[in-house]
Amino acid sequence: MPSRTRKFRGSRTHGRGIKAGRGAGKQGGRGNAGLHKYKFKSMLIYAPDHFGRHGFQRPPKIVAQPISLNVGQLLDYVPYLRAAGAVELKGTEYVANLAKAGIDRLLGGGTPTGKWSVYVAHATKHAGEKVTLLKEPPAGPPGAT
Repeated sequence: MPSRTRKFRGSRTHGRGIKAGRGAGKQGGRGNAGLHKYKFKSMLIYAPDHFGRHGFQRPPKIVAQPISLNVGQLLDYVPYLRAAGAVELKGTEYVANLAKAGIDRLLGGGTPTGKWSVYVAHATKHAGEKVTLLKEPPAGPPGAT
């Protein structure tokens, strides 16, 4: 008995009709083929948001990206704060003006080494529990701006 392929030699479609024998024939194409044509109604029912752009993204230029610092990192940043003239040691307590050093937020991660009094624009509740937050920037040495 000859094989099926052998049996159909000379036949143009091998018994499959015109289109069924070609790739993804009877199913109307592969994947999302035809969503703007013959599968349009099913697209409207099952995936109405498939086409088009959705949502809004703010321009990166105007999105605020605050510079943050954890209270556990304060001692590591003392050299940078000194260079910016934003920290001084009063007895055993550090008094720092983080806004002067360009730091916008103080976060509550870690444990501060020593006592700290800090002025910063924004601080989390946990940061406020771990250090003393100042309401206004500390007065610098006379003549400093």
